[in-house]
Amino acid sequence: MRLRADQAVDVLRAAGEPTRLRILALLAREELAVLELCRVIDQSQPRVSRHLKLLAEAGLVERFPDGAWVFYRLTHGGQAAELIGEILARIDAADPVLTRDAERLSAVWAERAADAGEYFARNAARWDEIRSLYVSEAAVETAILAAAGTGPFHRLVDLGSGTGRMLTLLGPKAGQALGLDLSQQMLNIARNHVAEAGLAGCELRHGDIFATRLPSEYADLVVVHQVLHYLADPAAAVKEAARLVAPGGKLLIVDFAPHKLEYLREQHQHRRLGFADGEMKRWLAEAGLTKVEVDALPPARTEGLTVKIWAAEPGRARQRSAA
Repeated sequence: MRLRADQAVDVLRAAGEPTRLRILALLAREELAVLELCRVIDQSQPRVSRHLKLLAEAGLVERFPDGAWVFYRLTHGGQAAELIGEILARIDAADPVLTRDAERLSAVWAERAADAGEYFARNAARWDEIRSLYVSEAAVETAILAAAGTGPFHRLVDLGSGTGRMLTLLGPKAGQALGLDLSQQMLNIARNHVAEAGLAGCELRHGDIFATRLPSEYADLVVVHQVLHYLADPAAAVKEAARLVAPGGKLLIVDFAPHKLEYLREQHQHRRLGFADGEMKRWLAEAGLTKVEVDALPPARTEGLTVKIWAAEPGRARQRSAA
């Protein structure tokens, strides 16, 4: 359905202001929290919030609270989104204002990466202990095995391997296994665990979950275990993971349901406080994985976290295109 003339005017009026156009250009890169936008464009929170309110009213951005934070992202789909995409595509990539904003955003990314790196280096040796504080790993692993299926798997890929637990859990069912992680400390611990498990067909690499550089349809089992809540752009990670799933294969995503334990963000570098089923299923569907089963494991105690397992497979359309 095309925009009416008055709707187009509303969209153009909302976007046709320098600060709001800068915000749209930033959100085209990734979803951002209000305070992060304030830092990048160097304006006060009330002023930025006012711009965001106008953009949301025009249907150009989506607002979603996450604990004590509020994130914004470009609205998905629709004629208004297409119009804004066209406008942004026609702006000179060398525009000095947008270039400066991009540099400031890169500084925010670098700060995040440094904080995460320090955190993971500091806690690598006791990572499994930290996770065990929030949920029963034994129950989660039993559910993961059930969701993965009996196998055998020709090739397993574990994105964000951490200490390598998913490799040692699922690797015995796989002919080949590959684990990727950005933390060298985590990779070193994972290598020890994989060696102790006698998994000769398992390889560990330094790699980026957003750009794995692996071929499409590379593996019949792809796992993303307790990784997404650390990421600035979890939807992009889901898309890349789904790209690796071969016809007839499966993607397992293990993460938390929405919660309010703000200290996990403050003390343990969690960027997102869990994910709702609707949000996850939409990301999976956009990536071509439309057959989704969800398992929920409630916490052992009231203040704990509910773990969700989303098991997703390619839909018929993707299976036919692969054939």
